Amino acid sequence: MSQILTAGTARVLVLDDGAPLSSTQDFLDVIGQLWGEAEPTSCVAIPVSRLAEEFFDLRTGLAGEALQKFVNYRVQVAVVGDVTRFVTASRALADFVRESNEGTHVWFVRDLAELRARLTA
Repeated sequence: MSQILTAGTARVLVLDDGAPLSSTQDFLDVIGQLWGEAEPTSCVAIPVSRLAEEFFDLRTGLAGEALQKFVNYRVQVAVVGDVTRFVTASRALADFVRESNEGTHVWFVRDLAELRARLTA
């Protein structure tokens, strides 16, 4: 079951293990889940294990489409877990991860402790 984490003033929906998110609709369903929370939740933490392999192949467009939905709906998103094998295989993805981490809407973090630290900084 998903849980809510509080970090500073942010409420984060932490997705549990489950079926891989493999389509834009899957990500829209996550945004809908956020809106179903009793209190406003402006951030979602998605474990790497929940993301379909296609997400990490930028040529498929899944990451771009999905993450743009979060930005459009003003939801901050953090991909939580080790993405080393993916960024090692793709310079474009490595650049995407680095650039995302320099911004405020999409982050790739090692664990929830790193996310909490970024949200409270």
